Amino acid sequence: MLAIRSLSSPARQCLRAAPRAAATWSISRFYSQERVAKYEGTKDANGNYLVSLIEGDGIGPEIAQSVKDIFSAAKTPIAWEPIDVTPIIKDGRTAIPDAAIENINKNKIALKGPLATPVGKGHVSLNLTLRRTFNLFANLRPCRSVAGFKTPYEGVDTVLIRENTEGEYSGIEHVVVDGVVQSIKLITEEASERVLRFAFQHAESIGRTKVRVVHKATIMKMSDGLFLSVAERVAKDFPNIEFDAELLDNTCLKMVTDPNPYNDKVLVMPNLYGDILSDMCAGLIGGLGLTPSGNIGDECSIFEAVHGSAPDIAGKGLANPTALLLSSIMMLRHMRLNDHANQIEKAIFDTLAEGKALTGDLGGKAKTHEYAAAIIEKL
Repeated sequence: MLAIRSLSSPARQCLRAAPRAAATWSISRFYSQERVAKYEGTKDANGNYLVSLIEGDGIGPEIAQSVKDIFSAAKTPIAWEPIDVTPIIKDGRTAIPDAAIENINKNKIALKGPLATPVGKGHVSLNLTLRRTFNLFANLRPCRSVAGFKTPYEGVDTVLIRENTEGEYSGIEHVVVDGVVQSIKLITEEASERVLRFAFQHAESIGRTKVRVVHKATIMKMSDGLFLSVAERVAKDFPNIEFDAELLDNTCLKMVTDPNPYNDKVLVMPNLYGDILSDMCAGLIGGLGLTPSGNIGDECSIFEAVHGSAPDIAGKGLANPTALLLSSIMMLRHMRLNDHANQIEKAIFDTLAEGKALTGDLGGKAKTHEYAAAIIEKL
């Protein structure tokens, strides 16, 4: 009977493990009402904002060049500072070179092309290393249908926010005995509040009226239960935003059936769920080549293309720069350069809708630079 009672309520289980998490506060435990993840960048002598540029591997330099050309044509007040993030071994661990860390910390913002990580060879993901180095706590992934590019779904406009620093990706694993490995899911109240508060603030900034937590607190009663209870508390600070929650499996089922009811919501969730669900949403609109991404931190933020480095087509002028372009537009909006962001975004979507100068993955025959030139014409 005791065992049944202890499993009957995620909130009760969470209370036993961490009484503070389920209590009610009138103010934030860890964050004030001020905006989290504010951009406070630096300018050069000409008044341009300094942005660190990580071109990346494979097709990275080609698609980065497209971004630079289009930004130049749009007279965007950006000065690029290319940096090298080739990993080094420091104190026995994979690390980012000190010069790159100093540059990003100085500029507060970076744009990153795809980085390759060898599979199954003991190498730590450089993407993960960047997130940990700069404590990029939120991954922002909007997915919006592209006019002129047909998929089984129309009118998709989802926004997902994923906690980026802990959960199953905390890297806490060990061998219990031979043949038995234990991996520990870490959820903390502070990290949960940080990403949840960002989700509510982002919803306000883009005019969405609903925030939904995606979870599995029915099974992971203490960890997801903590995340859910913190969400309920943070929601009280945003009376104009409607808050609710949904089980992960239900969300997946409903989204692939009809994603449109999610167009008025911001979805926020722990790390692993967000990783899977955001890629699933990318599939709804045509793949990762059309999907932007931003990793948001309190001190700095890095915007990136989340597709692979495609070494098989590198240097051939076949790459599609759309994902990196859309990520750069997210970056501009984070920097409050909204007019430039809107101008370039309109040119991109007009070019895609016209369908005359598309790269091969979009059904066209244009080279990378030809696609970029068509966007510049639309400016």
